[in-house]
Amino acid sequence: MEELIDNLELEEQAYKKLLSLSMEKTPVIVSADLESLQRITDDEQEIVIRINALDKKRDMNMKDIANVINKDVDSLKLTDLIDMLNARPVERNRLASIYDKLRDTLAQMRTVNEQNRQLIASSLEMVEFDLNVLQAYKSAPQTANYNRNAYNAGTVVGGNTGAFDAKQ
Repeated sequence: MEELIDNLELEEQAYKKLLSLSMEKTPVIVSADLESLQRITDDEQEIVIRINALDKKRDMNMKDIANVINKDVDSLKLTDLIDMLNARPVERNRLASIYDKLRDTLAQMRTVNEQNRQLIASSLEMVEFDLNVLQAYKSAPQTANYNRNAYNAGTVVGGNTGAFDAKQ
């Protein structure tokens, strides 16, 4: 049980660091500072790797505990363990405390990540708008000139942009 609690504390510290980086990312996204965004993303990747390792270790601890108390590991939750530790108040309080901290940190992570997702979506919409404006500029309207057979013989206004045409 002690190993599980220690592991959960390490996991909570790693999530706190990840939360801090996610919060640091928000103004970087707003300012479109790609170099800083890349650095933060790299740092986040390192922490995620560490969290995955801690998560595997936690799974092993839960399997060991499930075997000792003869419970199904898939149905065993931390809240169940907290309830079972009534006879051991020190461990129960430590486990309940770290459980609450992890739950709060993960809720904050969801909020910050959703905010960052919305900011990135807005940035992508703005880039798409800019691209559409540029494409519309390149394909300006035609003049209304018709030939004898009533076919449009107009030229494109601003049609010759001097761009390289690979087909020629």
